[in-house]
This record gives sequence, structure tokens and C-alpha cells, in this order.
Amino acid sequence: MTRFQNGSRLLSYTFFRSKKTPSTSPNAALLQGNFQIQQHRHFSNLARVTTKEEKEPRWKDSMDRLRNIGISAHIDSGKTTLTERILYYTGRIHEIHEVRGRDGVGAKMDSMDLEREKGITIQSAATYCTWNGYQVNIIDTPGHVDFTIEVERALRVLDGAILVLCSVGGVQSQSITVDRQMRRYEARSKLRHHSAAVQVPIGLEDDLQGLIDLVKMKACYFHGSNGEKVVTAEIPAEMEALAAEKRRELVETVSEVDDKLADAFLTDEPISSSDLEEAIRRATVAKKFVPVFMGSAFKNKGVQPLLDGVLSYLPCPTEVGNYALDQTKDEEKVVLSGTPDGPLVALAFKLEEGRFGQLTYLRIYEGVIRKGDFIINVNTGKKIKIPRLVRMHSDEMEDIQEAHAGQIVAVFGVDCASGDTFTDGSVKYTMTSMNVPEPVMSLAIQPISKDSGGQFSKALNRFQKEDPTFRVGLDPESGQTIISGMGELHLDIYVERIRREYKVDASVGKPRVNFRETITQRAEFDYLHKKQTGGQGQYGRVCGYIEPLPQGSTTKFEFDNMIVGQVIPSNFIPSIEKGFKEAANSGSLIGHPVENLRIALTDGAAHAVDSSELAFKLASIYAFRQCYTAAKPVILEPVMLVELKVPTEFQGTVAGDINKRKGVIVGNDQDGDDSIITVHVPLNNMFGYSTSLRSMTQGKGEFTMEYKEHSPVSQDVQMQLVNTYMASKGAE
Repeated sequence: MTRFQNGSRLLSYTFFRSKKTPSTSPNAALLQGNFQIQQHRHFSNLARVTTKEEKEPRWKDSMDRLRNIGISAHIDSGKTTLTERILYYTGRIHEIHEVRGRDGVGAKMDSMDLEREKGITIQSAATYCTWNGYQVNIIDTPGHVDFTIEVERALRVLDGAILVLCSVGGVQSQSITVDRQMRRYEARSKLRHHSAAVQVPIGLEDDLQGLIDLVKMKACYFHGSNGEKVVTAEIPAEMEALAAEKRRELVETVSEVDDKLADAFLTDEPISSSDLEEAIRRATVAKKFVPVFMGSAFKNKGVQPLLDGVLSYLPCPTEVGNYALDQTKDEEKVVLSGTPDGPLVALAFKLEEGRFGQLTYLRIYEGVIRKGDFIINVNTGKKIKIPRLVRMHSDEMEDIQEAHAGQIVAVFGVDCASGDTFTDGSVKYTMTSMNVPEPVMSLAIQPISKDSGGQFSKALNRFQKEDPTFRVGLDPESGQTIISGMGELHLDIYVERIRREYKVDASVGKPRVNFRETITQRAEFDYLHKKQTGGQGQYGRVCGYIEPLPQGSTTKFEFDNMIVGQVIPSNFIPSIEKGFKEAANSGSLIGHPVENLRIALTDGAAHAVDSSELAFKLASIYAFRQCYTAAKPVILEPVMLVELKVPTEFQGTVAGDINKRKGVIVGNDQDGDDSIITVHVPLNNMFGYSTSLRSMTQGKGEFTMEYKEHSPVSQDVQMQLVNTYMASKGAE
């Protein structure tokens, strides 16, 4: 596998579709697509070597035979279809249903009605299966960019992952997004892994008959109505030369990253199948190599060898290094043993509201958890008893009595937030927090019937706990409920879920973009708030300056008390900070939050009788408003990274339309008869774009969109936004 900065491991699987594409040679077919299994760790990644003791610990064999994997891909690349086959061949289900099958049942892992209807995976369903004596925990993740938090949360807790790449669509934009998540923030324009195929297809497209295993140098065929009988045979005579050439390529590629295999390769020693298999495992676990598997899940070919690859090449939990932060030692990093013998350390990585209350998914990093145990939520300090412990299979559950390090389970009756860490109380460790992106789109929503208010609130509270990127707030001026999320589809799904699951019809306003404001220069403030109305008055004076934070700053708001002495009593300082924070929630340009702001308090004055927390809070609010204009504020808008795939004949029309939308073209590649255009476009100019693109390309164009950054708007756009805001204020 390839080594990445964040320590991901990846395995690939080429995914053939029966859709007709221009004929290609078997050599070219190897490059058409792949399924990649990626060891995902943004923790320190120290591959642990277990020394052989005379007597191995009781848990050793159980841990060695455990794999935690995810399945991620571009939307419609076939990951749910693949998971369905894996569950079938491992005996977890007894019949296969397609994602958009005619029987109306839908795939097992798409348990939500909406998922079965739309044919996309919205939530990460968790399941487990056994294969050749190994237990495999699988997370089936969404492919649509609006649901990337689900992918982030799933990959956060896995030891390896399969990245599915469609051999027809190739490396698509969402594949790159998912791969970037697997490698945690290491941005690359395309997947550039140190990889090689471990199989060669026998036949192409509709004529795909089987596979050649380049490690064992045997041919595999898949017989039976659902490809359940794997038959091993000798390699067809006409393909022996190609197989030998491809095996030599595989050995050469692996030897570049594995010294032991390199010695044998350079001295022309014969390399046995076991030698090659061990070398591939060493390189994969070390994140230096990506094995590429092939097949067609839809045609029931190649799935069983992929499962064998998961066992052979992906790490068990003890081969992955994880660390926690010791809260008693100023968040000092502590490497976890990853064994059941240590103290309990578990992470809540996903929440769901089920029929029996809140269901919390836990990844156990160390120790053992048992039904009836008391555990401590380190983030809140609460002590909780576990009334029920279950293992999940999509939306069905199986009760268990205990679970140990490396396993993924779910518990009932545990009140917590996503990202909380649990221990047995003997240690005070927390796991690193997950990356949660800021929402980029909002819309007003309210129940049509006033009697539905209770259910409406219940739905919003549940969705917020389940999904950190789904936010709910109140518009202070209109009093409307505002929901925010990662895109139109994200919010549409929640509005539909409110209707279906809580029987509440809601009216929604026009989607609106989450603008921000910021300042561009330093400005001084000196404000005295003085009020006398009989009895105790109000008195508070604050002096200082506001300035923009340095570029790349990790915080969005900073308050610095630079007062020397007691001109303002120290008990009023928190109220001053609170006042500035409150004022920054609504900038004077268009009423949106102000970011990248530093407040420096340098002087002030207090009155022995009339000064109070309220007086200083109000003084701070008015001081901010007084100096804000002098700091030359600007409006920031969310800019999206958009990738378009359109037939070349429509490239000019599409590019012209992007220019009209004030987009900047940053990349243009060719993929057969299609042009792949990468652009940065303001989100505010992308409403209704899918309809426009369809009409411009006769329905042949497609695009994906993800948040890139907030950037200043042009002067004319700023004037337009300010005028609109002022007009709406005047109308009130």
C-alpha cells in the first residue's frame, strides 16, 4: 500500500460493469477501475510487532481473526451492491436484492425507505459477517458528497477500507473526495497510489468469465446461479504469457517497497506464492502498497477472492497504532495497546434514535465492555450503566453479553454526543475529535399544522444528535426555525424524513447561502455606556481595538485582556468578552456572523455603585458596533469545488455558463469523449444548476460539488447584498 501522511491503508478492486464501452485490451482493462481497501488511520500509525511468547494471551487468536473495514466510493459505483454480495456469500443473508431491484425489496444495507427509493446510501449501515473463520465488521458508507460526515465518522474507527471504483466511470470526483477522507486532508488532484493488480480478468465486459490469481497463478471461475461456487483451474493456455508478464510486474512493484522480496527478485530466486502473499501483506500493512482486485459484483464474479484479500492483506486491530489524549497530563499522547487486557477506552462515533431509545455505536480501542457495566463519559464526567449491548446488522440487532478491543458494537440507554470517549474510570483518556465541516446552506422551515409542533421539535432534536453537520437555529428577526446542512440534497432528505418518520408536513423557504463577514484592518474603540434612571444606574467603559486574525488561524474569534491593574474589576471581564461575542454573531453589513476577529481590551473604567455585568456587556456590544465600519468589513461567501463531466461537444457552452456564474476554471482533462472540468464557483450562483446542465448537455452532463472555502465577494456583489439586507430591514 501507499504511505500517506495520515496513515491510510488501501486495497483496490476493479469493478467491471456489463455496460458496453469501447473494446480494450486486457492490459488496458487493468487500468479501467478499481476497488481500493484502505487502512484508515489519522492516529499515529505504528505497526505493532507482537513477540511470540511461550504462551500467547487468550485473546490473541480472536484479535488476529478480526477485521474492521469500510466500503466507500463515488455515488452509484456499486458499493452497496458489493456489500449485498459479501453478506450473501458469508451466509448473513439468504437471497440477493438489488439497490433498484424490480422486487421492490432493495439492498439489505439500505434499510431506510428513502434509501431504497432513491437508490443511494444515506446513513452508514453497520454489519458483521464471518469468512473462513475470521470476523469482519463492515461499514457501508454513502457516496454522495452531501453525506461526507457519515463517511468521516465511519472511516474514523476502521482499520482498513475498500474503495470501489467503477471500470466504466473510472476515478470519479466523489472517489477522490472519499479517498481524501481516507487519507485525512492530504489533497491530491487524482488517486496516485503505489499499486498493482493482483488479478487479471479472463474476458472483458459481458464476456467476463473469471479471474487469474497472480499470487497463486491459478484461474478462478464462479459457477452456480449466484456465483457461489468458486472453481479453481489451470490458467488458459492463451493467457499464460500475459499472466506471467503481469505477475512479474506485481513482484517488481512490491519489491520496490519490501526489502525481503527485493532481495529475492534481484537475485532471480524463484518467488513462491506464500513469499509473495507475505510481502504484499507487509507492504500493505505498512501503507506502502495498494493491491488492486477485479470483478463484477452485479454479475456475481470476483467477490470471494476480494474477501480472501481482506483477510490476507488488511491489518487486524493490534497491527494498527492508536493513541488517546491523557486529560490528567495536559492532553499528553498515550499509545493504546489495542488489547482486551488494558483499561476500557471506547469512542462513540455514531448516534441513532431507534425504537428503544438512543442507539450509540462504539468502537472499542482497548479493554472489554460488558452488559451491566458502569462506564464513564470522559467528556461529560457522567457515570452510566449499560442496560443492553448489541451487534448491528443494518437495522437489525443481535444481543451480546460482552465485546473486546477492536470490535464495533452498539449500546442502548447511553446519553452522549457523537465523538464522546468512554472509559471504565481507571484512566481519563479522550480520543481525538472528528473533523466536522461547517454547514454551507440553510433554509427556513415550519410545520404547516400548529398541532405538530411537539413532533417537529422532537425530529429536529434527534437529527441534530445523529448528524453533527445538521444544525438548527432561530432567526432572531423573523422568529423562523432555520435548518443548515451540507447541500440541497442533505436538507431535502431531512425535510422528507420529518414527513415520513414523524408524520409532520412542513413548509420550507428558499434555500439561502451561509455568508460570513470579516474585517480587513485594525480599528480602535472607546465606548462609555452610562444610564441613570433613578436608583442604581448603569456604568461601563471599554477601550481597545479590533483586528483581523492572521491568515490560516485555527480560531475564528479571539479575546485578549491586555489591561494592567484593576481599572475594570476582573469579575466583569467575562461579561465584556460575552458582549463582544454576542455582537460578532451579527455583523452590520448583512447581519451574518463575523469571523477571523481578534478583540484586544486595553483600558476602561468602572463605577463603584453603577457598574454591573449587564452594563459592561452592553458597553461591549455598542463598542463593537461603533468601530466595525472603520475596520473595513467585507462579506465572505462559500466557494464550492465543482467537477463537471460533459461530452466534449458541449464543453464550450458549459464553460461559458460557468463564467456567467462567476466561476473560475482550474482544471480541464480529457476522458475519452468526455471533458472533465474542475471549477471554483460561488455557491450562491449554483442554485438550480443540475437543471441547467441537463438542458445544456441534452441530459448527458453530470457534476459533483463540495465545499472549498469562504472567500470575499466582489464589490458589486457586496453592494447588492447590503442593499437587499437594508431593504428587508426597512420593510419590517
